[in-house]
Amino acid sequence: MSRILVVEDSHSQSVLLKGVLEAHGFEVTIVAEGIAALEAISRQPPHVVVTDMLMPGMNGLELVEQVRKRFPRVPTILITEYGSEDVAAEALHRGAVGYIPKRRIDSDLVPCVERVLGIAKGNPRHRKLIDELVTNELRFVLDNDLSVVPHLVSHLQDCVGLMQLCDETAQLRLGIALSEAMTNAIYHGNLELSSELRNADGRNWFDFAQNRSQEAPYRDRQVHVAASLTRESAKFVIRDDGFGFSPAQLSDPCDQANLAKASGRGLLLIHCFVDEVSHNAVANEITLVKRREPK
Repeated sequence: MSRILVVEDSHSQSVLLKGVLEAHGFEVTIVAEGIAALEAISRQPPHVVVTDMLMPGMNGLELVEQVRKRFPRVPTILITEYGSEDVAAEALHRGAVGYIPKRRIDSDLVPCVERVLGIAKGNPRHRKLIDELVTNELRFVLDNDLSVVPHLVSHLQDCVGLMQLCDETAQLRLGIALSEAMTNAIYHGNLELSSELRNADGRNWFDFAQNRSQEAPYRDRQVHVAASLTRESAKFVIRDDGFGFSPAQLSDPCDQANLAKASGRGLLLIHCFVDEVSHNAVANEITLVKRREPK
């Protein structure tokens, strides 16, 4: 059973978060402020920390930063208030692996936690580094099956770890970026699903995606993933078989107005978690570059 540490000083809000998570089989511990959270992590590290922003003493941003410094294997997700999109962006830069607007807790919290767990648990605690490995070239062709994505992401994270490009927190954040890019390639590229449908009703969006994946021509399309790794950088190219669209139609990941949308967060996470992002002319291919972090 996965352990979730919830950091929330509001009793009613903590009851809500605990109920949502326990209903999906998670073991939940509640603490009311940041210092208590750090003490709880030191006693028994949880698999994920979910924290509110406004708390007595240490706020959510400070907690995110401290968890990354002291417990780099523990991912954090920030709960944000409406209108605090700038705080969400700052949390991502400080070390959070995701954020959930408070008004979308019911629909978004569990999927976000499950995605983070699926990627984080793919990382073994101890890796044997291969010092002789200088370059690594990989190519994969995926069907429109989301269940395969965490496994491929985990494998790519391991490859990055072997190259010693970044610490474990950065590897997890890179994994989130890769997962978002592959998911977008399936949903928006191959299945041609509109972002507006997801913003309107996330549950109907997933049902529609499942149905469309069984129909021609969508079911025959694939996602092409190429990775090129050296001791200095890792480059990932993810292309779908869709028709693409004008890159000018892409939401600006730096526009705070897009942070509150269900469809706006993926591209923001990608831009925050890697060093370079670019699209081809028809936007059915995205390139992500992660460079070696200075020690």
